[in-house]
Amino acid sequence: MRPAVLALTEAGLATGRRVSALLGGELHAREPLAGDVPFRDFAAHLRSLFAAGRPIVGLCAAGILVRVLAPLLADKRAEPPVLAISEDGASIVPLLGGHCGANDLARRLAAGLGGHAAITTAGDARFGVALDAPPPGWVIANPHDAKPVMASLLAGASARLEGDAPWLAESGIPVADDGAVRLVATVAAQAGDAATLVYHPKRLVVGLGSERGAAPAEIAGLVFDALASAGLAAGAVACVASVDLKADEPGILAAADTLGVPARFFAAARLEAETPRLANPSGVVFAEIGCHGVAEAAALAAAGPAGELVVPKRKSARATCAVALAPAPVDPRAVGRARGRLAVVGIGPGSADWLTPEARRLLEEADALVGYGLYLDLIAGVNQAAERFTSDLGAEEARVRQALLLAGAGRSVALVSSGDAGIYALATLVFECLERGGLPDGARRAEVMVSPGISAMQAAAARIGAPLGHDFCAISLSDLLTDWAAIEARIRAAAEADFVVAFYNPVSRRRRTQLAAAKAILLERRPPGTPVVIARNLGRDGERVEAVTLADLDPERIDMLTLVLVGASSSRRIEAAGRSWIYTPRGYAKKRGAE
Repeated sequence: MRPAVLALTEAGLATGRRVSALLGGELHAREPLAGDVPFRDFAAHLRSLFAAGRPIVGLCAAGILVRVLAPLLADKRAEPPVLAISEDGASIVPLLGGHCGANDLARRLAAGLGGHAAITTAGDARFGVALDAPPPGWVIANPHDAKPVMASLLAGASARLEGDAPWLAESGIPVADDGAVRLVATVAAQAGDAATLVYHPKRLVVGLGSERGAAPAEIAGLVFDALASAGLAAGAVACVASVDLKADEPGILAAADTLGVPARFFAAARLEAETPRLANPSGVVFAEIGCHGVAEAAALAAAGPAGELVVPKRKSARATCAVALAPAPVDPRAVGRARGRLAVVGIGPGSADWLTPEARRLLEEADALVGYGLYLDLIAGVNQAAERFTSDLGAEEARVRQALLLAGAGRSVALVSSGDAGIYALATLVFECLERGGLPDGARRAEVMVSPGISAMQAAAARIGAPLGHDFCAISLSDLLTDWAAIEARIRAAAEADFVVAFYNPVSRRRRTQLAAAKAILLERRPPGTPVVIARNLGRDGERVEAVTLADLDPERIDMLTLVLVGASSSRRIEAAGRSWIYTPRGYAKKRGAE
């Protein structure tokens, strides 16, 4: 996750910009300072970031961060990095998560800012290595034993290195053939103890094939039996691999999740190239999908040309499994392709305060952002590293298809929509395109998810009080996709039922009559003094929210950036707390009377 860089003052803001650039972070600034993400309540904002697992860099005193976060501290292995930096950038102090990246971040910042990294973690300070936090491509099998082993080393003991682990050999740890502690590097399943730390290089690849719908429990059982039969550690597995026709196979994806590794996929033609290295080629498989094997071929393809098959194909009733060993840790990002994910993300009306944590996370995780240019500009500070794909306002279907194609190629895609993605927005078009077909196989197998956002009608209601406090409906007045006769029938039904009505797309440059017609229909059923909310540019510069009566609603003052919220006959306008409010009673007076 991108580090959140928090600035509280002008001086801190200047250094914060440098820190954010060095780390590829996101600058959070206390209002009225200008940053990527504004905030008002520092303590609440800080706790929210910490709870979400975001790395945090505070341009403030260390004591402030400690006092705010102290009640949240529980498990040091689950805490994100938290650093305090002086406003001039001279002092960088990793406070939390030293072994989860904070010390490394401090060193990077010290080099970039010309400051001093005040690293206090004993192992890092003495030996330049954290025994319970191996580098990428490695995992420690018994992290709970790291503390006593490091204590022995700090007390003067030496270590015996077993296996090939350059990062240990090149550290400052004292080494001797008769060392009192053992540091073991192996792909074998091996238990450690208070004098032995076991490290697994991620050199194994599990290849999987299955029938459609094979039970996840069956596939997972096959995988762990295969590893156990060869004495191999599950922690040494870098990824699960299969043919791209299985990119959406639940059992294979579940096996990857169980192992805690990515799933990668290859085209059948690529797997066919591995045929000379297969132990069990199959003509039946070739006739069905175009390659002579899936499990063995996928494992070897991911392990690379120097990889070797260490567990030939094993079979269960509906699945196959094989394991290959690579000569060095495997970077899953460099082999095959991912399944691909399309997240249809509602960003709310546009204010950073109204962007949900889930939406922010999905935007940060995306390597491709697809959307109307204005909407992408609104979230520009969230993920500056992702590739942007913009299109015109009326090109919704082309936008959706492009997002599906990118996801089908293995990309992590965020299709950005204002408001809520499922309310008069792009989510419905995604599923329409999937139902219609005509997409490449990968696009049809990519993961699809919809992330809700704050809708325009929710935002408008919140700004003016509680007009949606009782039954309500939403009607789009655009007749580009819906015949006006159907829209008019819905307005009449809403008027008859006395719903509060949220009118989306009330007018455009060409459509100037629909809102006037809707007003006339509603006036047949509700009083002229019915309150109406006119909300324009919600959450953005130039926001304007005003209240008028239904009789005084002037369609000529409305544009395409405006939402019109018409109250029910029971909706009321009141003066309280120094301003005007509109609300629609729910009927609690009746409940009080019954009591």
